[in-house]
Amino acid sequence: MLDYKLLEALVVVIDQGGFERGARHLGLTQSAVSQRIKLLEARLGQPVLVRSPRLAPTPLGRRLLNHAQQVRLLESDLLGEVPALGGGEQRLRLAINADSLATWWPEAIGRFCEEHSVLFDLVVEDQEVALKRMRDGDVAGCICDSPTPVQGARSHALGSMRYRALASPAFVARHFAEGVTSEALRRAPAIVFGPDDRLQHRYLAMHGVEPPFPHHLCPSSEGFVGLALAGLGYGMVPERQAERELSEGRLQEIDAGPHLAEGRLVDLSPGQVIDVPLYWHHWRQGGKVLDALTDHLLRLGDAWLTPLSTA
Repeated sequence: MLDYKLLEALVVVIDQGGFERGARHLGLTQSAVSQRIKLLEARLGQPVLVRSPRLAPTPLGRRLLNHAQQVRLLESDLLGEVPALGGGEQRLRLAINADSLATWWPEAIGRFCEEHSVLFDLVVEDQEVALKRMRDGDVAGCICDSPTPVQGARSHALGSMRYRALASPAFVARHFAEGVTSEALRRAPAIVFGPDDRLQHRYLAMHGVEPPFPHHLCPSSEGFVGLALAGLGYGMVPERQAERELSEGRLQEIDAGPHLAEGRLVDLSPGQVIDVPLYWHHWRQGGKVLDALTDHLLRLGDAWLTPLSTA
């Protein structure tokens, strides 16, 4: 049988990103946490962590993290059904892309949190790499662009996020005075979210432009739009992020939002969009709260995202 105190040390060290922060979280000394990890490895006969060049779980460590994640969720179900065992907060650790977090996720999930009294521990990852967090056993669910689930998990289509190439009028006047040509795109600085972000590459490929190309890196959805508004570059912005809010408190799908309507941003290629499919992944044995969250997302997905193309 596993010693769950030892397993907890592994989980916390990975969650907190190091032995020192993990020890602080557990209220132990760093030496005590290190001893627990070493004892776990001694009992299993193989390492569970790679300590350099950066801290990461081994294949066995990933399997143990997967197990611990699911046990934690199932224990939450049990605590809800057997009050004598004592209460405890319900937490879900999820990986979500920054653009979803900046647009549809907060409003789509608000009522669920109230009804189920659940707290989220959100890990922000690009939609192309969030699935790695599931594979590593770091999260119980994730939103990513791949329909293929990892072993022991399920995936469901949610819809697409639609992106448009936007820039400020001043930027367009400086860099695209003769039109949005391939040559102009090769010279104009773009804005890219991070090294895993390939949206700009896809847009440029549609215009016959291959990397490398000049670009700013900005790992913030709000900062991304801010740089575009300031005229530092052009970039692929979620259509919903440029929409206006109605007085009823929900967003309406329209062709131009406040930044566009006010002339603060312009569309470089009107009618040309990139749709990024989003899929919800979760563990099969994730407990009632994770199942309820899945039902909630599938029920509301069409209200917040563009329907997936069937072509």
